Order: sequence, then C-alpha cells, then structure tokens
Amino acid sequence: MPVFAGLGVTLVVCGHTHMQFDRQVGRMRVVNAGSVGMPFGRSRAQWLLLGPDVALQSTPYDLREAAKRIRATNDPQAEDFARNSVLNPPSERAMLEGFSRAELK
Repeated sequence: MPVFAGLGVTLVVCGHTHMQFDRQVGRMRVVNAGSVGMPFGRSRAQWLLLGPDVALQSTPYDLREAAKRIRATNDPQAEDFARNSVLNPPSERAMLEGFSRAELK
C-alpha cells in the first residue's frame, strides 16, 4: 500500500474510518479498531486487544441512553448527532461507497 510504503513493518493499526476490519494486503496486515461511539451500521462499541496477536472486540451499549446523554450536553449539534450518528448510523455499505469515491493523496 503506497500510504504505508517504507515503514518496514508487517502490521499497521489504524483508525478513523469507524469500521472495524482486519485485512491482509500483500505482506502487510492492516487492522482498524473501529469506533467506540459511532460505528457505522452497528450498535456496539468496537475496540481491539493488542497482545501476541490482534483480537477485534465489540461491546453492546444502550443507544437510547447514549443519545439522551448527548442531548443533555447543550452542544448545538447534539440533537443531529444523537439522531443521525448514534440512533441511526449510516450503513457500512453507504460509507464504503463514499470512501471508494474518495482518493487517498
């Protein structure tokens, strides 16, 4: 992968896509922990455990309670975030289609 060229490693742990994955790309393993608070298409906090190997994990949580706490913050975007990101997150498919149109520079 060009973005990781020259690193000299066989495992890359990355984030910020809000989608948990473990992929082999050539000789490089690329792992993403996912998202604790806004996973696309799933209602579980996602994380990973690093040790001798990588273990993708997820933990269920109460979405309605999370949305209630977000709304109570008085953040001007709280309602939109609670409704569209916590209670009704975009599907993984929709986000992958958007990502596939983006170009990594």
